[in-house]
Amino acid sequence: MTLTQFNSIIEIRTKIISMGTFITGSIYALTLGNWSWQTFIIMGSAVLCVDMATTGFNSYYDYLNGTDNRTYNQERDKVLVHDGVSPQTALLVSLALSAAAAVLGIILAYRTSWLLIPAGGICMIAGYAYTGGPWPISRTPLGDLAAGGFLGTALFMISVAVMTGEVTLDALAASLPLFCMIALILMVNNTCDIEGDTAAGRKTLEILIGKKRSIHLMGALGLGAYASAFALSLAGIYPFPVVPLLVLSLAFSAHTALAMKSRGFTMETKGPSIRGISRIFLTLVFALSCGMLISLLI
Repeated sequence: MTLTQFNSIIEIRTKIISMGTFITGSIYALTLGNWSWQTFIIMGSAVLCVDMATTGFNSYYDYLNGTDNRTYNQERDKVLVHDGVSPQTALLVSLALSAAAAVLGIILAYRTSWLLIPAGGICMIAGYAYTGGPWPISRTPLGDLAAGGFLGTALFMISVAVMTGEVTLDALAASLPLFCMIALILMVNNTCDIEGDTAAGRKTLEILIGKKRSIHLMGALGLGAYASAFALSLAGIYPFPVVPLLVLSLAFSAHTALAMKSRGFTMETKGPSIRGISRIFLTLVFALSCGMLISLLI
């Protein structure tokens, strides 16, 4: 297995989602007056290992159950399909990364709170259950909400709690824009995959409601992400300097979203669509994070 193949198995480019949420949550904790570089580095490493392990399990099980195949998958980075990489390799990579995440979690719990162990354990189990086990979440209509819930809300709140030692309703509210945006990313992915997922026997939300309604729901999630971010800024949960950056982010996102809609959401346009929604996510994270940092300076 080469480094390129390893990066493809764990889909390193998709780690912007978990790391974006983690960084935003950590900076939110900083605005509350709490910060530790050591905790930040250990927590970030653990988050990265959990996310990479989850994606590795996803690569393994999607290959075994036929979701990833040459007929319906044109992504060249699916190395189990196109490069002949052994699925057992993906499984071993995922198990090793899970072990590393567990060790880092124990260290982090020792430094902060032992309650982190059950919280982190639940997240790791959920990551495995997303595509593994007898009833994979990704094959049900709950996949998008589960991704938003764990990679958006749960990860944001754990990131804040690790730094501050508290779980608050304000932190729950502050996670809402990320919840909406991450659910939207999964909707874009699954809408492009409707044909292949149907052939593989999956029952995703996008398959159940159809492509037209899925596109409408994508628009609602995008608007929900920005509407909640503006509302939270005006309510004082996010600092006010976030607002002008959100305006710039919204303008960029609207332009990108219109281009995505114009191309359509198919397996042929999946690459540009995923790049587009990833940029939208990054601009939102940039607006929230930089706005909070600016508030600390002024």
